[in-house]
Amino acid sequence: VQLVQSGADLRNPGASVKVSCKASGYTWTSYFIDWVRQAPGQGLEWMGRIDPKDGSTIYPPTFQARVAFTVDTSTSTVYVELRSLKLEDTAVYYCNVDGNWGKGTLVTVSS
Repeated sequence: VQLVQSGADLRNPGASVKVSCKASGYTWTSYFIDWVRQAPGQGLEWMGRIDPKDGSTIYPPTFQARVAFTVDTSTSTVYVELRSLKLEDTAVYYCNVDGNWGKGTLVTVSS
């Protein structure tokens, strides 16, 4: 399994950010894809899960109002979009497939 994530991003508060994770090395529809983030000095925080077979999603209450996962089956890529960014959304965002991790994408929210 290989997971290649998009590069670091800098956003202003109130903006949106979209991070991608391109998967390869396995059958795309075999596993759910999770998104997890880690803020500086904090633990891992689960942001939710998407089933690439049908695009169905599960979001924890803390993210449900601001996050959206989408998939592009033609490129085996999954996206996370986080809206209404806050300073505390500054974190490294990871995709995870069956215990395999992308390298992470640093999103910095700063005015």
